[in-house]
Amino acid sequence: MASKTVTTAQHIIQEIGGAENITSLTHCATRLRMQLHDQSLVNQEALESDPAVLGVVKQGTNGLQVIMGGGVADFYQAMLKEPGVPGTGEKAASTSKDYGGVRGKYSWVDYAFEFLSDTFRPILWALLGASLIITLLVLADTFGLQDFRAPLDEQPDTYVFMHAMWRSVFYFLPIMVGATAARKLGANEWVGAAIPAALLTPEFLAMGSAGDTATVFGLPMVLNDYAGQVFPPLIAAIGLFWVEKLLKKIIPSAVHMVFVPFFSLLIMIPATAFLLGPFGIGVGNGISHMLEAVNNFSPFILSIVIPLLYPFLVPLGLHWPLNAIMIQNINSLGYDFIQGPMGAWNFACFGVVTGVMIVSLKEHNKAMRQVSLGGMMAGLLGGISEPSLYGVLLRFKKTYMRLLPGCFVGGVVMGIFNIKAYAFVFTSLLTIPAMDPWLGYVMGIAAAFFTSMFLVIFFDYRGKEEKAEALAQIEAERAAASEAEEERIDAAVLPAAPAAAAPAAGVATLTRAEVTEITAPLEGRVVALSEVPDPAFAGGALGNGVAIEPSGDTVFAPADAKVLTVQKSGHAVGLRLEGGVDLLIHIGIDTVQMGGEGFEVLVEKKQEVKAGTPLIRFDREKIAAAGYPAITPVLVSNTRKFGSVEGHPGAGQGEAIITVTPKEEQA
Repeated sequence: MASKTVTTAQHIIQEIGGAENITSLTHCATRLRMQLHDQSLVNQEALESDPAVLGVVKQGTNGLQVIMGGGVADFYQAMLKEPGVPGTGEKAASTSKDYGGVRGKYSWVDYAFEFLSDTFRPILWALLGASLIITLLVLADTFGLQDFRAPLDEQPDTYVFMHAMWRSVFYFLPIMVGATAARKLGANEWVGAAIPAALLTPEFLAMGSAGDTATVFGLPMVLNDYAGQVFPPLIAAIGLFWVEKLLKKIIPSAVHMVFVPFFSLLIMIPATAFLLGPFGIGVGNGISHMLEAVNNFSPFILSIVIPLLYPFLVPLGLHWPLNAIMIQNINSLGYDFIQGPMGAWNFACFGVVTGVMIVSLKEHNKAMRQVSLGGMMAGLLGGISEPSLYGVLLRFKKTYMRLLPGCFVGGVVMGIFNIKAYAFVFTSLLTIPAMDPWLGYVMGIAAAFFTSMFLVIFFDYRGKEEKAEALAQIEAERAAASEAEEERIDAAVLPAAPAAAAPAAGVATLTRAEVTEITAPLEGRVVALSEVPDPAFAGGALGNGVAIEPSGDTVFAPADAKVLTVQKSGHAVGLRLEGGVDLLIHIGIDTVQMGGEGFEVLVEKKQEVKAGTPLIRFDREKIAAAGYPAITPVLVSNTRKFGSVEGHPGAGQGEAIITVTPKEEQA
């Protein structure tokens, strides 16, 4: 039987229009990101019906994000193993810049933010790992074991080596950014990496210090420290894209591999050193100085504005430029003033999902308990807000009314203490020591967290209709579980049904001691159970039998029987035939999500019915419109009590679709 991960991966592929509709597939820390040929083929409601899917966001005209949480890499790998699914490096031949992204009026704005997002996304893991190493060193500083900001030549070799472990990411960050930015644009990623790498070599550094001027090719070159910079490699990658495009037009394709990279390096490294690099540093410094001016004018105001902006920036992917500015601030100022206030947004977000978890525990809401617990753990320990955002915040009406007060209160506290970060870290419980003053930061995130958490606990996170619907669903699940448990107990303790009296003409009377043949309970084509797109049914976990692709709209009793259970939603009915055979008829797959729409229940639980009695009437068009398969499993749920249960795919009208043979000792 396929794992839940594989099943979900297959479900995603099916509901986005199939593997042939995917032009490219990647993932970040929490989201599957893909480009599609035709976005209109996406069945968003069906996608979100899978409990593993936390949310779906359409981007631009072709982009799609499916939020999966911290286990996204497993789902990504499972999707790659499915036939016809392209991976990161397999993209459509078109060079169109219709990549999706922020849904704005102008496509170039959309692509600009998508470019920034997809440039930093692949580096996210390395940045997160480095930020936790920084946290360990800051903790060592806090406990007096070493001075985090002391010159390296004054520190013990062990700590020098640990500094090298995190500096490797930030010092060579331009190389990583150069590679990912070039790849996003369609240029050669390794040439994109080589351009900023040239400005980090010992030979370049030996020419002088930052601010000095060297004479190269008879021209003055202003030297800069490019370690940790992000804007110069971004701009260089854009330049490389145009240079490569021009070179490929004028150089014969037979020698592209040799001369395109040769001339690209020959042109772009000097262009970056003389012009693009200093310009990129100027851009980064300009934005940083502007925000610094606001911070110098009133840290209090900035500390309130930042956490109130983030809840609207993150869903659109607009927070990535601010991440670049944080890194820029640390490189130019030695500290950053955005990360601290940003922590107020993060912890207000985590407070909301913690409140949701507490409410869910009280309500015995298993689905929301799992979603909120995952979001809370990813947030508090990893500083990642997407599982909370897409799993809870963007799904329910009242959540932002609980979130924003926490952001505001936390921002006020942050503003009072003028929090600064001395290293780029993800704001989680583990990175508190990177903030200064850390006690003020703790008070700020605690204020944000508990404000939002208590607002959820006292006033809920849903509108009245949402809450009523959720409570009704929970009650229905409880009732169904109770009925199932009663049936299991009955099956275990009740003796075999006695042989019935002589039946009426034309009605099958079944006994445990004889071979039982069951005819189709509805019109349609009889197929093997393995064709059902659900692993539990297809693998026989719920019993052996067949499935029917219905052409009719009514389920009939195939023989005299007792109705063991009939779902209020009308999607399933369980019968006990007179010979002790328990028959389950399940109309469609995941049709319980329709909430009874399109189904009419014609019988009641415990009702005695005759062969041919109508049980359920359903609307195949509504099932199809809702995006669910109408294929109907018909199976013997107590298969283990019999010697064999054999399905007959292809059986015609009036022929047996299932044969039940008793165990030998019962014959």
